[in-house]
This record gives sequence, C-alpha cells and structure tokens, in this order.
Amino acid sequence: MQYRVNQKNGDKLSVLGYGCMRYTRTGGSIDQEKAEKEMKLAVDAGVNYFDTAYIYNGCEECLGKFMEKYDCRSKINVATKLPQYYIKKIEDVDRYFAEQLRRLKTDYVDYYLLHMLNDAASFKRLCELGIREWIADKKAKGIIRNIGFSFHGSSIKFIELIDAYDWDFAQVQFNYLDEHSQAGIEGIKHANEKDIPIIIMEPLRGGRLVNNLPAKAMDAFEKADVKRSPADWGLRWVWNHPEVNVVLSGMNDIAQVEENVRIASEATAGSLTESDMAMYKTVLDAINESVKVGCTGCGYCQPCPQGVDIPGCFAAYNHSFTDKYFVALKEYMMCTTMRKNRTNAGRCIECGKCEQHCPQGIKIREELKKVQKRMETPIYKIAAWGVKILFKY
Repeated sequence: MQYRVNQKNGDKLSVLGYGCMRYTRTGGSIDQEKAEKEMKLAVDAGVNYFDTAYIYNGCEECLGKFMEKYDCRSKINVATKLPQYYIKKIEDVDRYFAEQLRRLKTDYVDYYLLHMLNDAASFKRLCELGIREWIADKKAKGIIRNIGFSFHGSSIKFIELIDAYDWDFAQVQFNYLDEHSQAGIEGIKHANEKDIPIIIMEPLRGGRLVNNLPAKAMDAFEKADVKRSPADWGLRWVWNHPEVNVVLSGMNDIAQVEENVRIASEATAGSLTESDMAMYKTVLDAINESVKVGCTGCGYCQPCPQGVDIPGCFAAYNHSFTDKYFVALKEYMMCTTMRKNRTNAGRCIECGKCEQHCPQGIKIREELKKVQKRMETPIYKIAAWGVKILFKY
C-alpha cells in the first residue's frame, strides 16, 4: 500500500480508502460477516481510512462492530459525516454526534465532515447556530481531530466554501468524466494551494466508468499500450493527480478489495504517459457523443445575477443523456437544490449577461430552458418541495 501525507497534520493516509456505503445487504440488512471479511483484508493490506456517514443506514454500526471485534481502532482513521441539513439548533449537533460515537464504539473521530455542505450560505447558517464554537471545543478536547466537508456542486461554489473557513480537509467527486464539473480540477488545485487535503469519492462514477461503456470506449481501452480493466484505468487517472490524498472505493467483494489494493500499490502521481492521456480523450469523446451542450465548465458565465449554477446545470443535463436519467436527476438535485440558496435552471430570468462572456458561444438562455424542461419535472418539484420542508431551506 502506498501512502500520501496529510499536509495539514502529517498523517500518513493510505491512497486507497474504504467507502462504507456499499456494504452487501441481504433483505435490507448489512451482511456483517461478509463485510468484516472484506474490511479485514483491506486493513491487513494497509488501508487505514474508512469513510461512513450518519445517514448510511447501519454502516456506522457495522464499522463499529468490526473495529471492536478485531481491536483495530488505532489502525484506522475513521471518517464520518454530520447530517448538517437536519440541524436546527446547536443541541442537535451534540445529539447526532453522541449517537455516532455510540454506533462507532469509539470516543473520538479522526475526520469529521459536514455532509453535503454545498455552498457558503449553508455554512453561514450553521455558523449562526454556533458550529464554529462547537468545532473548536471538540477539537480542543481531541474528540474530533480534523474537520471538513463533503461537497456536490460547481468549482466556483467549492472555492467560495474553501475560503470561508480554515478547513482541515474536503471530500469531492472527481473522475475523468468530472474533470471540469463538480468541484473539478480547478477547485482541487485551489484547495491544494491552501494545503487542504482532498479525499475523492465516486472515482468510477458509481460504476458508470466500468459498466455499460460505449463500444468505442471499450475499443480504446483494448488498444492501449498496457492492458488494464476500465476500473484500473479509472482509478489510475485519479491517482495521477498529486493534489489527491485518498481515493474512496465502495468495496463489497473480496475480488474488488484485492484488485483495488493491487492498483493502489502501483499507481503513482504523474505516471500516466502522453499515450495514456490520448486514450482517455478517446474514451471521453465516445462517452460524450450523446452530450447536448458543449459546456467546458470554464465558469466565465458566472456569477449569474440570479444565482443559477450554469456549468452545474449543464453538467447534470448532459449526464442525463450519457448516464442513467435518475442518476443525473439526483446529481441535479444535489448540485442545485439541496442547499440554502438554490441554483437551478428555473431561476433564470433571461437577462443574457452570461452569454456575453461564454467563450463557446453557447446560447445559454435557450439551453437553460431545455435543462428546466428535462430536469425540473413533477418528480423534481415534489422532491424540491420535500427538501424545503425537511431542511427548512
């Protein structure tokens, strides 16, 4: 196993992290015995970063039982997430955190995240409730070692959030399909300039970059100088970036653990060749043949006077054609709607300011109408209403 040093505190973190959201379930319940075998193999191979969350049903308990059974808490950096969207008063934070400690059978958390903190306005709301003081108290007592957040949104929103607080780390979605969407390479580089470690989720886009790839993409992999699986190529692309500290994989099979550990022992930053990068471009071109809007995610159209996240809207819209529709709809919800200040396409008033700055010459106003029609369906509106009621946004 290879390790990359946390530039904030000197922790040696395994480049491969264990994503605990996708444990095997039988009849809705986690198969504890199977999960333990897989986690034990990972720990024995040197994996020392395990990521879970309050809302991952049963996952904190599963990890807690595993650590207690094998007495391996000291070998593992535990990362879990506070459901910040449920917080109405600071006492709620204490209640959720205490429950998480009980579930995990521990008295401290190494890496604690504010879950799906997608804009600076949402963090400001938490600050008004006293979250800064709460964090300072827990860190001073050693109950929380590092504080960070997980993020879904555009690079501009990510950079604003990075600059809003002295974070210890951040977790973002990043893969060769999302190089210029989500936080993107621009956001990751900005965090790195501030010495903020980056944890990567969805390196294979939930399996999208492994299963059901276009024939042209598979052909490009077959013709590569070195024969590797799509999963292997996908992970190596992420690890090729020196700004990345840990790449999470939701492993739920012994073979997956073995393969990912092998790749993690081999892949290094800057190791991909020009030929390799040309192959990725061919693969991307094949995937993107169904893309409807030629947005590069450059962000020159931002900021929108109405707050519309134009690159984020176009990314989710394009993914609705290149990926499964409901996967893209979930992305659209997370990136535009599950936040204090919404950034969805429906907010556009057609002022045209964005089009004055778009280097691609995209007819943004027309395209946003198409985004609204396709993505803001009755299902979306019901879900958006539910978010507003539940989170009081």
